[in-house]
Amino acid sequence: MQQTAVGSFDITLNPQPLSRATEKSGLGRLSLDKQFKGDLDATSQGEMLSFRSSVPGSAGYVETVQGTLHGRSGSFVLQHSSTMNRGAPVQSITVVPDSGTDALSGLTGSMVTTITDRHHSYKFEYMLPDQS
Repeated sequence: MQQTAVGSFDITLNPQPLSRATEKSGLGRLSLDKQFKGDLDATSQGEMLSFRSSVPGSAGYVETVQGTLHGRSGSFVLQHSSTMNRGAPVQSITVVPDSGTDALSGLTGSMVTTITDRHHSYKFEYMLPDQS
């Protein structure tokens, strides 16, 4: 049965060095730390590879999430493939297959994030085996 988790999150981004081959490419690399609140009580760490042009660009990243989801503890990995088209976001944030551990083993799903007035929120639609 599909479940929905909602809440907010805080994020900290830290610039990281790139290889010399990409120094003049417009690419950027950032590490990130998130703190999820709400139905997902968790922390995450990730890496973001971004591109910036003269128009606001796009970025994508993966992150490992560790915590509890509606009372079930474990970890999982989210794969981000998202772009910004002159301020309009297009998101694909999905659980990497077979990345769930412990009570989150078998987790599947997708997430949408929203930023309003610098406030970050999420809606996570997911399924877990043996859940009624």
